[in-house]
Amino acid sequence: MADVLSVAEYILSKTGYVSTMKLQKLAFCSNALSLVNDGVPLFPERFQAWANGPVCRELFQAHRGKFIIGPGELKTPSVVSKIDAHARVRVDKTVCVLGDYDGNDLSELTHKEAPWRDARRGCEENERCDAVISNEAIRAFYSSAECANPLFSAT
Repeated sequence: MADVLSVAEYILSKTGYVSTMKLQKLAFCSNALSLVNDGVPLFPERFQAWANGPVCRELFQAHRGKFIIGPGELKTPSVVSKIDAHARVRVDKTVCVLGDYDGNDLSELTHKEAPWRDARRGCEENERCDAVISNEAIRAFYSSAECANPLFSAT
C-alpha cells in the first residue's frame, strides 16, 4: 500500500500545479473511489473534517505554507513508484472526472456530503475540527443513492 504523499505526488504528476485545497480533495476522492470499488483505502492515512473540507494532516504538513503546489514540491520525500496499478487507475479516474474543478468547487462539493458533515457534527461552520472521517462512513455514503458526486455517478 502506498502512502498519501506518494499518491499526492502521482496526482501532481497528472495535474501539474494546483491549489493545495484541490490536491487534498483529489486525494480524498481518489481514496473514496478505492473504498467504494475495491473495499480498501489507497493509503493508511486518514482525513479529518477541517473547516474547508476533508484534509489529511500528513499531506497538509508536507505542503504547509503553500497555496499552489506542483510536482516535486512536497516537503517530504515521496516516491511515485510506490503507486501500484490499482492506485493509478483510481487516481487517473478521479483526475479525469474532477480535474476541471477548482479547490473551492471541490470543497463546496464535500461540504454537501454526509461523511464531512457528520464528522463535524457539533462544530460551528468555521470552527477548528480534527474529527476523523471514517473509512466506513466514506464507503457507505459514496456507494449510496444519496451520493451526487459526479465521480461516483461515473463509476
